[in-house]
Amino acid sequence: MPDRRRGLLVALALVTALVLGACGGSDEPSGTLTAARVDPPFEVADVALESTEGGTMSLADPDARLTLVFFGYTHCPDVCPLVMSTIATALTRLEPEDRDQVQLVFVTTDPPRDDAETIRRYLDGYDPTAVGLTGDLEDVEALGDSVGIFVADAEELASGGYDLGSHGSQVIAVDGEGRAPAFWRQDVSSADLAADIDLLLRS
Repeated sequence: MPDRRRGLLVALALVTALVLGACGGSDEPSGTLTAARVDPPFEVADVALESTEGGTMSLADPDARLTLVFFGYTHCPDVCPLVMSTIATALTRLEPEDRDQVQLVFVTTDPPRDDAETIRRYLDGYDPTAVGLTGDLEDVEALGDSVGIFVADAEELASGGYDLGSHGSQVIAVDGEGRAPAFWRQDVSSADLAADIDLLLRS
């Protein structure tokens, strides 16, 4: 009888330990990032660009714990609207306390046509809290280069039209210290993006 009782006590202790471990959880976030990790993280260039909120802003000194940065232009016919819609939808999936820690920043790759007022109207259609940045193309290129984004020079066509060329379509994650540890490709879903934001806020 004593051996049987001892065995029952041991079994009960093991079950209790497993239950407590499950309830206690872990400080590490569950799940796996769908974003591509950057190791070591990009060091964001300290470039001051004109902000739609007035004054200038440098992403090397961000205002939020996590900043989602997208390079695009307001006349973009396809990729930019798709990615901006994905980001805006992902942000609506966040809990209010998480949403408050995330900033969306749109950097124009077409400064000649995208002044602060034009960008503000554009962003209001996606997320009124988003911030737009514009400035000299050389500064935009320098910022893009620092986080792995290619920005092409625009050129006038013989027909009188305007060809911007191409630009990188990744969404860059910038942490509160001005580093970019991850990015998403243009085909990321809003659900995956929202889940990744949650993970990054808890890492």
